[in-house]
Amino acid sequence: MKMKMRPLCGFVLMTLVVFVTARPKAGPEQKCKSGPVDLVFLIDSSRSVRPHEFETMRKFMIDILSTLDIGLNATRVGVVQYSSQVRSEFSLKTHAKLEAMVKGINEIIPLAQGTMTGLAIRYVMNAAFIAEEGDRPKVPNVVVIVTDGRPQDRVAEVAADARERGIEIYAVGVARADMASLRAMASPPFEDHVFLVESFDLIHQFGLQFQDKLCGLDLCLESDHGCEHVCESSPGSFHCLCLPGYSLNDDGKTCAAIDLCAEEKHGCEQICISSAGSFTCDCNKGFKLNEDKKTCTMIEYCSFGNHSCDHECVSVLSGYHCRCHRGYRLLDDGKSCQAIDLCAEEKHDCEQICVSAPGVFTCDCNKGFKLNRDKKTCTNMDLCNTVQHRCDHQCVSTPGSYYCVCPEGQLLQDDGKSCGTCKSANIDLVFVIDGSKSVRPQNFELVKKFVNQVVDSLDVSAHGTRVGLVQYSSRVRTEFPLNMYHSADEIKAAVMKVDYMEKGTMTGLALKHMLETSFSEAEGARPAGRNIPRIGLVFTDGRSQDDITEFAKKAKEAGITMYAVGVGKAVEDELREIASQPVEKHFYYTTDFTAISTIAENLKLNVCPEESQGEIEVKDPCACESLVEFQQAAMSSLEQLTNKLSGMTARLEQLENQLLSRK
Repeated sequence: MKMKMRPLCGFVLMTLVVFVTARPKAGPEQKCKSGPVDLVFLIDSSRSVRPHEFETMRKFMIDILSTLDIGLNATRVGVVQYSSQVRSEFSLKTHAKLEAMVKGINEIIPLAQGTMTGLAIRYVMNAAFIAEEGDRPKVPNVVVIVTDGRPQDRVAEVAADARERGIEIYAVGVARADMASLRAMASPPFEDHVFLVESFDLIHQFGLQFQDKLCGLDLCLESDHGCEHVCESSPGSFHCLCLPGYSLNDDGKTCAAIDLCAEEKHGCEQICISSAGSFTCDCNKGFKLNEDKKTCTMIEYCSFGNHSCDHECVSVLSGYHCRCHRGYRLLDDGKSCQAIDLCAEEKHDCEQICVSAPGVFTCDCNKGFKLNRDKKTCTNMDLCNTVQHRCDHQCVSTPGSYYCVCPEGQLLQDDGKSCGTCKSANIDLVFVIDGSKSVRPQNFELVKKFVNQVVDSLDVSAHGTRVGLVQYSSRVRTEFPLNMYHSADEIKAAVMKVDYMEKGTMTGLALKHMLETSFSEAEGARPAGRNIPRIGLVFTDGRSQDDITEFAKKAKEAGITMYAVGVGKAVEDELREIASQPVEKHFYYTTDFTAISTIAENLKLNVCPEESQGEIEVKDPCACESLVEFQQAAMSSLEQLTNKLSGMTARLEQLENQLLSRK
């Protein structure tokens, strides 16, 4: 069988060694007519090549060219010289006529440096045999390398790459050339591609033999090549190939079947069955081959529909077995399932209560305990941490409940949450202060200090006393509502930041604003149903420019306790009209702003009247009201004690259960 040389991109630099017998020089009538060839000469121009020897190399190349049929559609020729560097003198597409090639060869100037043969081979492979430089598809690529010494770099790997790309390499060595390097570069068989001569004077002998090989017969067709499978021709030579699935033996002619199973190139998942140059896949017992003819899938015996398993059927090799759901056990018949009472078998790990269901269980807790995230253990329900208890001072948890306590010296208020020095300390208080021009800036600062003195006497908190502030002159402005601040420090800081308004004195307008806006739930006043006292404290230094009668009356009718504080030119009749009954306890006046601190001290007494100078009521311990209060206090303490005992009892039961389970 004849096969053409396959063209490949790239070229390989090879050192050609020639050993031939002398023969007459070919004349023009002996032009090679065997077919087109792309031929590149790779010539050594290192410093070891003497000038007269280089001239012999020029003549050697010209003599070979004179025997070839040169032309763009016939034989194309390129010349590359190398030493420590590589230089292309002309490419395959440069010259179409012999005369131009001869002229180009005669103009070559030697590089005269080292001997980097491997570098030169890579250059020819990557830069000479390419389409851009004239290389043709489906035309044989031939390299003739001439060298006189040993390469200074590695040549074996790059030469092998070149041969893999389909480049046929002739290695010609002269004088000092290394035979091992020549054989590493040349194409097989070496007897046809490696030549060695003693001097440059004898190099022309290679040309004669090269002509025979390049222009000779197709040895695959006209000789007994001995190839077992495929013979591939090249100019003056041939080599044997094998069919797919076979590899060439060491004799270069016979072929051996490749055992793809042994070389693990089959891709079979389980079993590989080898044949000559091929293979087939198979599966182990209990498996079937998939459509891809390589992978295997276990045979699902459960899918046949005759297993009769109560719950689940599990396929295994060559059969199946039954399996029960979690919480069930397989009976002796190997198919039926029975629910396991995990609570009765104490396989539940519940800390307190186990609630059983067929094959499953859930855990629960005793009263006053809650189930943790692990759904097994329980924790005493600390309602102080889990609900919004709103205790002013401290919350105390009991199993399933809680209660509030106050610091020493304070009392728990009626709401059971807030604390105070007295029951009436839990109030909603709105200051209405005069900011008219007559007050003057320095006195306005004294008014703000007066407000803060009163605040210091109160138990301010979100659930205790709430404080709001309104300033008025010709208009009314809410400085902060009842629900803005929840501590005395916050309120006092806000008071000191209030800006003085100046202008007129519209006290009636201020009372209207206090009644309709300041004591609204939107601004923080607590609902009337909670019976939280509402107190309005009006401060003024002069006569009102509008009528105060209507809204002073409406404020008191709405249940607001009104205090009136006047200084300087304040009108006593207006102050008395604003104040609640008895007027003597809700009306204050001083001629000097510096004396209003005394008023603040007196106000402190009236906010919590049972603590005022000697006015604290001493109740008869035998009176009915005292007995009722005593009974209520005793019952509350008893209830708290009962709750604590319930918690201790539940804990003792838990510890006892844990001890019994360990036995």
